[in-house]
Amino acid sequence: MNIKKIIPILEWLPNYKSSLFKGDLIAGITVGIVLIPQGIAYALIAGLPPIYGLYCALVPQILYAIFGSSRQVAIGPVAMDSLIVATGVSTLALAGSESYISIAILLALLVGVIQFLLGIFSLGFIVNFLSKPVITGFTSAVALIIGLNQFRNLFGVDFFQSDQLQYIVVDIWKQFSTFNTHTTVIGLASVVLIIILRMIHKKIPSALLVVILGILIMRFFGTSFNDVAIVKEIPSGLPFFGVPEFELDQIKELLPIALTLVMVGFLETISIGKSLEAKQDEYRIRPNQELIALGLSNIFGSFFKAYPSTSSFSRSAINAESGAKTGMASLISVLMVVITLLFLTPLFYYLPKTVLAAIIIVAVFNLINVKEASYLWRVNKLDFWLMISTFIATLCLGIEYGIIVGVGLSLIVLIYRTSKPYVTELGKVPNSNFYRNKNRFEEVVLEDDILVFRFDAQLFYANASYFRDNLEEMTLKKGTALKLIVLDAESINRVDSTGVEMLKERVRYYKKKGVAFYFAGVKGPVRDDLFKSGLLDLIDIHHFFMRANQAVKYYKTGDRKHQEKFAKYIHQSYN
Repeated sequence: MNIKKIIPILEWLPNYKSSLFKGDLIAGITVGIVLIPQGIAYALIAGLPPIYGLYCALVPQILYAIFGSSRQVAIGPVAMDSLIVATGVSTLALAGSESYISIAILLALLVGVIQFLLGIFSLGFIVNFLSKPVITGFTSAVALIIGLNQFRNLFGVDFFQSDQLQYIVVDIWKQFSTFNTHTTVIGLASVVLIIILRMIHKKIPSALLVVILGILIMRFFGTSFNDVAIVKEIPSGLPFFGVPEFELDQIKELLPIALTLVMVGFLETISIGKSLEAKQDEYRIRPNQELIALGLSNIFGSFFKAYPSTSSFSRSAINAESGAKTGMASLISVLMVVITLLFLTPLFYYLPKTVLAAIIIVAVFNLINVKEASYLWRVNKLDFWLMISTFIATLCLGIEYGIIVGVGLSLIVLIYRTSKPYVTELGKVPNSNFYRNKNRFEEVVLEDDILVFRFDAQLFYANASYFRDNLEEMTLKKGTALKLIVLDAESINRVDSTGVEMLKERVRYYKKKGVAFYFAGVKGPVRDDLFKSGLLDLIDIHHFFMRANQAVKYYKTGDRKHQEKFAKYIHQSYN
């Protein structure tokens, strides 16, 4: 057993060099500067006191630095998961109450246990059931929902909070005229300032600067803006250890929202990790290890009052751009949060909530991927509508049902594509031994008495009828002149019992009609399945060829020399 694979920190820490520390130090400080105001803001999204956003940035970051396979991903509170937490927990308790806080922490434990078990049992492949268009549609919809929900703090109006667009929009429309002028001015000014600073340079800590400016305005000119809501007192000190209390009925109620958080958190981490992985050659992302790392982060985070956490798009990008090379950058960010919790929380007393809303709105609206929608419209209409369907379902039905619709549509598209793969007739390229697609190569020669048929997928129960129908259609076009069918099976990498029985039935059918049936390019494992099923009782072993042109040549000339050699080889390899 390779201990370094289980505990990835052992891959880089023993060989850590002083030359790496400068980049890690700058990145850790930069991410910490962004993380502190974001943590406070995201806790408000989750319906929790601000301090819990900072708790999320402690133990989870430490555990991920030890067990995560990525050295640049930044773990902690994020906007999307915070909204999912608010959506799920608000149905069970009043936001901000002790019961609400307790349930949110229990949710982190439940999410962590599920993630850890999925990783231990190597179930990281589940990410494959959500295609990129689905992820894009879901992420864009959630970003829009999060942004609209922050209008209540941006404009100082108690709008209805929901994860369903129609309810938010209707309530905003009804109450928009009651917006607070001072709150709106400070909030919109913060949005504009953040955007301008980002346009000047992405590395400028725009979030921190607007936080400082907002605090100074309220501290020294607060009498002129006494109607602007502020964060007020944030408790100092580090969280104490404690195992979350739970009841079985409570876990049953939390399970659907926990599974949603597991899926979303894993997808976020993998997508971020893969994008950072592509920019370096030092390490590789391992999905199952990421599940284990996320699981441990949430499990032990819950013991120290953290609600569900995962990787952050924005902070991970900042971490990499600032020069982070190892998990040391995350540990430095943790140190900054610890210093803040111990000594600096009183400084945030005068922080306007509208400034936090501005930070969140700018951050999440960048996740609305219009470019991807435009690209998919040009290159793949089916993927475009898959993305739009997920986007609309998430907006109108809510985050939890959006995930279900996305997974369902992904599976439907997968079944559709595998049940109706590409099929074509091949023709001979003049003066060569190659057979090519007649629809792509106009010069190929097609013969009336020969059909070379290619099937581009595994042959199994979902597409066996499709295979038979297309083969039948092509043979009918050839008419009574047809004497030979060659199945080019190079693209068939698997066949099940239904596919085998259909092939045997077709061989018998065409044999009665006086039409020979040859196989070309059959892969070894597929050939084994065909032989075990008794196909050799219907056709000769000499009717298996390496290439389609050899099958046609054998049919025309009866040249057995090369084919007997190949037949002997495949017979020996099978036995």
